[in-house]
Amino acid sequence: MRVFGTRVVAAVACLALLSGCETLKERLASLHQPAGEPETTGSTGSLQGEPVTNGQITVDQSGLTGQPIGADPNDDVELGKRHFREQNYGLAEKHFRRAAEKSPGPAERDTEAWLGLAASYDRLKRFELADRAYAQAIKIAGPTAEILNNQGYSYMMRGDYRRARAKLAQAKSRDPENQYIQNNIELLERHTSRR
Repeated sequence: MRVFGTRVVAAVACLALLSGCETLKERLASLHQPAGEPETTGSTGSLQGEPVTNGQITVDQSGLTGQPIGADPNDDVELGKRHFREQNYGLAEKHFRRAAEKSPGPAERDTEAWLGLAASYDRLKRFELADRAYAQAIKIAGPTAEILNNQGYSYMMRGDYRRARAKLAQAKSRDPENQYIQNNIELLERHTSRR
């Protein structure tokens, strides 16, 4: 009876600890998101139909190909986006890499695959590989505001604020009204003003 009671107490303690971790994770995520503004810490399209961003890739409900998200549940780009939203960056990397390796395909889809791969590498702190993936995305689509924004965010993650500022300035010059770029610039300013 005593062993059973000990196991129950241990299980309850573990559940309490896990729920505390989730609360901490939510608090940390909210540090990157100014109140009332779009999220600046996440990335791909939303299954509910609203765009989701993380300072990096922003994709609307139709994706870049015009097909509804989930039209092909086994599509590697869609699987990569789903895993990225769920913060399963290793699985996201796997699917985005598979999609990127299948290129050339439609340029927009290939760009989306390389951009997702780069963002996944950023989250895995594999920055050299992220740089290579960003370079591939630029070869396909050119230095778009979205790619430059993602690169700026990547440099922020590394603590290279000088390069982050330069990339975000380039992104803003290409799309001055983009709220995600503006949010990342404000996030950068908050980080650098604390130093």
